[in-house]
Amino acid sequence: MIKTYDVVIVGAGGAGLRAAVEIPKEYSCAVISKVYPPRSHTGTAQGGVCAALSNMEEDSWENHAFDTVKGSDYLGDQDSIEVMCRDAIRAIIELEHMGMPFSRNDKGLIAQRFFGGHTKPEDKNDPYGKRVPVKRSCYSADRTGHVMLQTLFENSIKNQVTFYSEYFVTDLLVENGVCKGVVAFDIANSEVQIFQAKAVLFATGGYGRVFRITSNAHAGTGDGSSLVYNAGLPLEDMEFFQFHPTGLWKLGILVSEAARGEGGILKNKDGERFMARYAPSVMDLAPRDMVSRAIITEIREGRGIRGSDGTDYVLLDLTHLGKEVIDEKLPEITGFARTYLGVEPTTEPIPIQPTAHYAMGGIPTNTDCEVLLNEKGDTVKGLYAAGECACVSVHGANRLGTNSLLDLVVFGRRGGKAIAEFLKTAAFSDISEKADEKTRELIDRLLTSAGNERAVSIRTELQNNMMEDCGVFRSEAGLKKMIVKLEELKERYKNISIQDKSRVFNTELVEAIELNNLLNNAEATLYGAYNRTESRGAHSREDYPKRDDQDWMKHSFAFKKDSGAPEIKYKPVVITRYQPMERKY
Repeated sequence: MIKTYDVVIVGAGGAGLRAAVEIPKEYSCAVISKVYPPRSHTGTAQGGVCAALSNMEEDSWENHAFDTVKGSDYLGDQDSIEVMCRDAIRAIIELEHMGMPFSRNDKGLIAQRFFGGHTKPEDKNDPYGKRVPVKRSCYSADRTGHVMLQTLFENSIKNQVTFYSEYFVTDLLVENGVCKGVVAFDIANSEVQIFQAKAVLFATGGYGRVFRITSNAHAGTGDGSSLVYNAGLPLEDMEFFQFHPTGLWKLGILVSEAARGEGGILKNKDGERFMARYAPSVMDLAPRDMVSRAIITEIREGRGIRGSDGTDYVLLDLTHLGKEVIDEKLPEITGFARTYLGVEPTTEPIPIQPTAHYAMGGIPTNTDCEVLLNEKGDTVKGLYAAGECACVSVHGANRLGTNSLLDLVVFGRRGGKAIAEFLKTAAFSDISEKADEKTRELIDRLLTSAGNERAVSIRTELQNNMMEDCGVFRSEAGLKKMIVKLEELKERYKNISIQDKSRVFNTELVEAIELNNLLNNAEATLYGAYNRTESRGAHSREDYPKRDDQDWMKHSFAFKKDSGAPEIKYKPVVITRYQPMERKY
């Protein structure tokens, strides 16, 4: 049996729901999600969503665009960045009108706070001169993503969207450059279902679970990007994966940049404010890639603190902010520190370490969220992507804090509007009733396999080795070692079996399929990182420490091959008004 909808959206986070809100009610729209929508990973975003509203001080979208280009280490496509930063102001006001409960300033306007890498010129007549931090991040205490997700979910229900929650999409149906739908199974009973659609939008999030220490939810296994990769379509700029500098020690749970935006200070074992050494003008509010490298450098040079488990950390000190600020503006962050580490943030600093946080790369799209067929810019008819799984390249080599929630709402909205326009003339493509055979065979093989490998063992080795050899710092030797390890893990995966043979809420089955998705994402990431012989943004090669604009001002496109290394092609970066320059703070 085939279920038919005009639009199928895969993923119920911020991008997927923002797109769903834009689909006119005369068209049928289904949202498929591995988890219930309010549990999507957008809900964990804490610090804010940025827009140059000028509610606290004078600002402009041009300032925002310059910061985003500079933050991206000049790899972000400037036409896409201009679209996002111009649209940001309208996107935030629309959320407010939908009912999103922002924190307010004394005038009753949406409150804004400082965030890393967001600046304005000290002299507005000299935009390339000295720059100072600016309050640009709109927030709801430190639960911004949570209230955004709830608001969009409520508006999706109002828009009569149909939800298939706890369904796992396992196949993307693309033929001759045309998307026909997807195949999924119901986690509750393992029943397989074909979804035919005129348009499909992927909003499946990132793949942070490929690393041992990560802020990502357990569902962050890169399912959408893996399906696109398996379908013969490219993945863009996968070598750029952001490590957030402040994850709770050992656990990786995020301690939002909002903590530093409110005045939190990073200190080493000697109590020194070490960021003064690395980014003297903005210090603790430097971009995330720079702060993460600074923390690892402090630890390597013996100024970290050795924990009980043998790993090292530094300290985030909030004690000088006072109980009122901590309780009013940072309640969730500080609650995590109390609950998981037994630390009282009002009287003692919080142990932190860098945590794998965000994929800058992903499914390549244009600014209307149409998925690209190749590096030349041709598109797949009827296939769209938005949010962290997509790469319209507004983040380039490094994303600025709060640009993630902005990316969700701006491009979720644009994707929804582009689909609404597409549906005016679109028709259903023929689809075989046997389109689900591949998924049925996959499930049957995993349930009946007598192999001697377990998903948890392979996944743990993948995560540990990726953290070590493809993390904050990289080198040719480490990447070569990891590539050999990946090939070994892929071979072992062929011999995987699961102990739970039931078809009812079989989470071991889900994890086995997710592991293959992690291996695909790791492959594209590793080979992109190995090929890129420079350091830029989050990609830091110790054997090539300099940025190389002459040879590497280009995006990578990885195409999966039946065996061996993926084919890597390249596409030039779009430069409009901001010429590349040295990145200093």
